[in-house]
Amino acid sequence: MCELVTGLTALLAGTGATTAAGAGAAAATTAAAGAASGALATLQTIGTTLAIGGSVLQGVSAYQTSKANAALIEQQAGTEKQVFAIQEARERQEFLAGIAQQRSEIAARGLSLDSATAVYLGQSAAQELAFNSQSVRSTGQSRQTELSASQANAQARGRLGLLRGSLSAAGSFLSSREDQWKELLA
Repeated sequence: MCELVTGLTALLAGTGATTAAGAGAAAATTAAAGAASGALATLQTIGTTLAIGGSVLQGVSAYQTSKANAALIEQQAGTEKQVFAIQEARERQEFLAGIAQQRSEIAARGLSLDSATAVYLGQSAAQELAFNSQSVRSTGQSRQTELSASQANAQARGRLGLLRGSLSAAGSFLSSREDQWKELLA
C-alpha cells in the first residue's frame, strides 16, 4: 500500500509539474503576445504620425508653391504692363512721325495746312492714332485682368491645398485608433 501511495504521490507531483510547466508556457505566450501587440501599436502610431506629417507637408508644399506662382504672375503682370505702355508710346511716336511726314508732303505739294483736305487728313490720322492707342491699352488691360484672375486662382489653389492637407491629417489622426474614440461614438 505504501507503494501505491508513493506511486500516486509521484504521479500527482508529475502532473503538478506538467501543470506548472503548462502555466509557465501559457504565461510566456501571453507575454509574447503582449509584446507583439505593443510593437504593433508602436508601428501603428509611427504609421499614423507619418501619414499626418505627410499630409501636413503636402498641404504646406501646395500652399508655398501656389504662393510662389502667384508672386511670379504678379511680377509678369507688372512686366507686361510696362511692355504695353512702351508699345503704346512707340506706336504713338510712329503715328506722329507719319502725321509729320504727311504734313511735309502736303506742304511740298503747295497745299495750305489749313485747307479742307489737310484738315480732313489730320483728323483721320488723329482718329486712327486714338483707335490704335485705345486698342493697345485695351489689350494690356485685358491681359492684366487675365493675370489677376490667374493670380487669384493660384492663391485659392494654395489655400485649398493647405486645407486639404490639414483635413487629410485630421482624418488620419481620427481614424488611426478608432478604439480611442469609442466613447464619442456611443
